[in-house]
Amino acid sequence: MSTGGWWLFCTLSLITAFTPGPAVLLAVSNATVLGARRALISSVGNATGVFVVAVTALLGLGALLQASSAAFTALKIAGAAYLVYLGIRQWRSPPPFAAGTSPSPANGDAWRLFGQGVLVAATNPKSILFFTALLPQFMQPQASPWRQGLLLTVTFATCTVLSHLCYVAAARRLHRWLGGARGYLFQRASGALFIGLGLGLLRLRRQAA
Repeated sequence: MSTGGWWLFCTLSLITAFTPGPAVLLAVSNATVLGARRALISSVGNATGVFVVAVTALLGLGALLQASSAAFTALKIAGAAYLVYLGIRQWRSPPPFAAGTSPSPANGDAWRLFGQGVLVAATNPKSILFFTALLPQFMQPQASPWRQGLLLTVTFATCTVLSHLCYVAAARRLHRWLGGARGYLFQRASGALFIGLGLGLLRLRRQAA
């Protein structure tokens, strides 16, 4: 892969990573409610999910989603259901505590947050189709596809974590500001956004991906 091609991929990855979506909303809501450290656990999980999605694309399963209506619909429903589930949990959660009062996450909490990030990335068929369409455009046929795929995946995952760091840093200020009625309002609004993203995912079509 040429240096110019890699920089172009970096630019596209940064634009994609900084575009608000389920993963960004998860990072912001966790940072606001639980604090920056816990939010970054889910962000690391999301980066791991990105690896899963990229490997899936490289194995040709993205092409299967394009060809198989049943496989595409099943994954789409699973991803939508998980986003709606996150939205309902967010809606029903109590308002955030004051900044600095949340304890460090126990091991179970950490794994739960990590799993949230993985599932948000891995159950989104739009992400798999995105990698299926994008990665081949930057890979040269004479070089190892797995080596190039690993480089592109690491690049995209790094851009994802970078975008989450920026959003989490911004959300820390919001975390200190929320309380009382504003905290409830934030929970309801972010819960509604998760549900809206889930319902929007149900409208995704293979031809439009």
